[in-house]
Amino acid sequence: MPADEPARCPVVDFPRRVPGEAFPPADYARFRELPGLARTSLPTGQEVWLVTRHEDVRAVLTDARVSSDPTKEGFPSFGRTGGVPRSDEVPGWFVGYDPPEHNRFRKALMPEFTVRRMREWRPAIQKIVDERIDAMLARGDKADLVEDFALPIPSLVISALLGVPYADHDFFESRTQVLVSLGSSHEEREAAGKALLRYVTRLIAIKQKWPGDDLISRILAAGVLTPEELPGTGMLLLIAGHETTANNIALGVLTLLQNPQWIGDDRVVDETLRLHSVADLVALRVAVADLEINGQLVRAGEGIMPLVAAANHDESMFGCPGQFDPERGARQHVAFGYGVHQCLGQNLVRVEMEIAYRTLFERIPGLRLAVPVAELPFKYDGVLFGVHSMPVTW
Repeated sequence: MPADEPARCPVVDFPRRVPGEAFPPADYARFRELPGLARTSLPTGQEVWLVTRHEDVRAVLTDARVSSDPTKEGFPSFGRTGGVPRSDEVPGWFVGYDPPEHNRFRKALMPEFTVRRMREWRPAIQKIVDERIDAMLARGDKADLVEDFALPIPSLVISALLGVPYADHDFFESRTQVLVSLGSSHEEREAAGKALLRYVTRLIAIKQKWPGDDLISRILAAGVLTPEELPGTGMLLLIAGHETTANNIALGVLTLLQNPQWIGDDRVVDETLRLHSVADLVALRVAVADLEINGQLVRAGEGIMPLVAAANHDESMFGCPGQFDPERGARQHVAFGYGVHQCLGQNLVRVEMEIAYRTLFERIPGLRLAVPVAELPFKYDGVLFGVHSMPVTW
């Protein structure tokens, strides 16, 4: 049977996380049952294909006929009101490059994120976590787990890794929030991106004169990236290195408070990553040649949105996917993406999450939420999911 033409396929409402409803959206399961693929209209009016099956998402993310380059005709966009910088706007923003250009950046940066390198970083990460808990305990018996714990940990770690003074963390955290919020105006997003890029450019100039024991100094010494590329690459690592991890730490703590029988089990890390899939909407792609996905013809120039959370909640791969079950062995999840664009820092993220969970509950065993879960301000307004604040007490 010939593949369905796009006009014969259903156009569905754009799926969003909705306050008070289960996650992921119930529509995700319905989309997986459709023949071929579903289409949706983005806020810009652009129609894109939704890929929701685990097998199909992995196939799309490894297909050479599918591009992550936003300069390609038909590439999906949430419009001028949200999202992060594009690779054509910021040289070195290598998530928007296809192989072989993308591979050059990964090869240059991979030695900084190996499993062995992360083992070397464990004592420093442990010290950072302990210091944050010390500070929480010193202030009494209550805290905001996001502001006082989940966000400072990855911010401190990526600052140390890149050689960024932590005194500047308020600056880059606030600008990052503007970039990832769908509620930001184009002018706000553009100003935040330019401010971050100027900051990283100045930092690189300082490292050129006074190098240190950090990633930026080592990349400069190796000469593997051009002076034009390095600021964008540094900016990408700075943004990616704290925002997603902070969301995962906070949501993981919340999940463990609701499932205390799993406290102390390191398998909770990958199950948390799978369950919450904070980067559900970021894997935007465009077809650069005709291809078939689950029997559906996708033509060159048509946008594709592989839904990470849909893949991670695919019943054919993860039984009872809405349940938190660390025993399932969730390493086949795609929370870090898949293929050549799989998250470069995934080893770092896992170490940060594991140390944060274990240490927090060891040192504050009486930790509990200070407000009902329903009152927590979840991030329904961004391209990354999480929680804006989490009052806790002990």
